[in-house]
Amino acid sequence: MLKPAKTPGDTSWFVNDRFGMFIHWGLYALPARHEWVRHNEKIPTDVYDAKYFTRFDPDLYNPELWAKAADDAGMKYFVVTTKHHEGFCLWDTKYTDYKAPNTPAKRDLLRPMVDAFRGRGLRTGFYYSLLDWHHPDYVIDPHIGPYREVSVEERAKMNAKRRQARYAEYMRNQIRELLTKYGEVDVLWFDFSYPKPDGLGKGKADWESEKLYKLVRKLAPKVILDDRLDLPAGWDVKTPEQFTPRGWVMHEGKPVVWEACQTFSGSWGYHRDEQTWRTTDELVRTLIDSVSKGGNLLLNVGPTGRGEFDERALSRLQGMGQWMRRHNRSIYGCTQAPDEFKTPEHCRLTYNPKSKRLYIHLFAWPFKYLFLDGFAGRVEYAQFLHDASELRLDATDWTAGSARAGSTEKTLLLQLPAISPNVAVPVIELFLK
Repeated sequence: MLKPAKTPGDTSWFVNDRFGMFIHWGLYALPARHEWVRHNEKIPTDVYDAKYFTRFDPDLYNPELWAKAADDAGMKYFVVTTKHHEGFCLWDTKYTDYKAPNTPAKRDLLRPMVDAFRGRGLRTGFYYSLLDWHHPDYVIDPHIGPYREVSVEERAKMNAKRRQARYAEYMRNQIRELLTKYGEVDVLWFDFSYPKPDGLGKGKADWESEKLYKLVRKLAPKVILDDRLDLPAGWDVKTPEQFTPRGWVMHEGKPVVWEACQTFSGSWGYHRDEQTWRTTDELVRTLIDSVSKGGNLLLNVGPTGRGEFDERALSRLQGMGQWMRRHNRSIYGCTQAPDEFKTPEHCRLTYNPKSKRLYIHLFAWPFKYLFLDGFAGRVEYAQFLHDASELRLDATDWTAGSARAGSTEKTLLLQLPAISPNVAVPVIELFLK
């Protein structure tokens, strides 16, 4: 069983809790066509602000309901976009007027959210975009943003008075606010660097990442920091996006703490017409798959412009919560199983090092028998996790002898009911000797 390398931040709670909620919320909830709508549709700043900044009024915003939905789903922490690429800030920052209190919302939207989630025992995470398509000092490049396709001459003209160093200082000032005005912050999620061979992308020099990193570690030594500042070391967690890795994530040949960040559909922000929504069962399998490889799952919700969770998101959160209520022992505190336990076909294994229990998640229901190669003599007791009903450790009915053909003496044969339990993914809990 692999153990991740130690890092500067405190990841002990993180690798125990395993399941968190990502929240992408900003002005882009109003067009409801993806959080990258400014980039995708090349919308100029004045047009974007006239349409959406002047009309952002989440009158149904109730963060207590958001926190309840996350808690009921079994999530243990949340990460919210305090500022996404559009540059709009959810909190009452003193460094820009482009913030929620200056919209029809007329208030800091971050404070009540933090209080609501903490009130339910969830840990606090702040996402902060390194990109900013609104700030007057953010240097425009030809790769990302609404002005990426303007001519070289026009871009030079637009950048004439912009100073990236001033923008980097602006970021540090805002990060200082976020880390000093909202209590203890558990996760700081920067997004993202894109250095390019032509020198016109953006990386650690543009963000002044080393200065930013030193500030973060000074103000919040235990905060978990992601890997997107374009720094070779010092971060705490790798963040594979919109896919689950094949196995434990490695960096320079060593296992590291990692977190898969994924969406219910193809968009992070609220997308009214998006139809490629994943099923609850698939999302449950994704959570299990991540933990079986030593990782976390950060699952995203994009609230509407009125401040509510989409009914499609709520239904899936409720479904995941139903499964987690009876099966969270196979998630919390669990990780990749020891190497000596071979994963059965169409299954995933998770392991709790403290309780010494192994969990078999059945992604496909085997007819009558589950073959556990190498498990013979190593299991003291077996049961379904959802109802604690016993499973006999070795099949003894008349077909067992024939079923064992091709197996070794180290194979444990579990006899199962003919029909799968009525749960998204059945789980067998093994008490190891």
